[in-house]
Amino acid sequence: MDQSLSLPGKIWILFSTFFRIGTFTIGGGYAMLPLIEREFVTNRKWVTQEEMIDILAIVQSLPGIIAVNASIFIGYEVGGILGAVIATIGLLISPIFIITGFAYLYINVQDMEVLQGLFVGVRSGVTALILLAGIRLGKKVLKGGFAWAVAAASLIAVAVFDVHAGLMILSAAVLGFVIYGLILRGRMS
Repeated sequence: MDQSLSLPGKIWILFSTFFRIGTFTIGGGYAMLPLIEREFVTNRKWVTQEEMIDILAIVQSLPGIIAVNASIFIGYEVGGILGAVIATIGLLISPIFIITGFAYLYINVQDMEVLQGLFVGVRSGVTALILLAGIRLGKKVLKGGFAWAVAAASLIAVAVFDVHAGLMILSAAVLGFVIYGLILRGRMS
């Protein structure tokens, strides 16, 4: 982590970066993840790639909004409790106003064909951003047969059998603990 910046400098960068991400990223948390990663892992090097993967695994397992959870974790990593609070405020402040404005528009002019076309375009672009986040995360995490098997089984369970995603995450965590924590560790001892 860059030690040349003072805490107030880091706090300002946390706020302004998450404000920018919250303002200009359409599509929610999954669409924000590549931007968060690029900003804090690649550009600033405040979080390592391994830490980011761990953060992503944790924030996806917790209740709440994934981008907010990520801002809290990264903010805390960089600036403690104050960093977590400021990063979260930066992320949320402009979406609150944007969503309120869109809600007003949607309620009052939802039948306009032009607006319907806008929503089709936005949904399509958001789908691409979410897919990109999944591909990038998959490239970093899916290494080895066990990881691929768990990912494939989880996808099938959620997509085909409608198993709740939270149950899949918990099951995969338990399976990983059993396989790596108990069985493989026992063989290595």
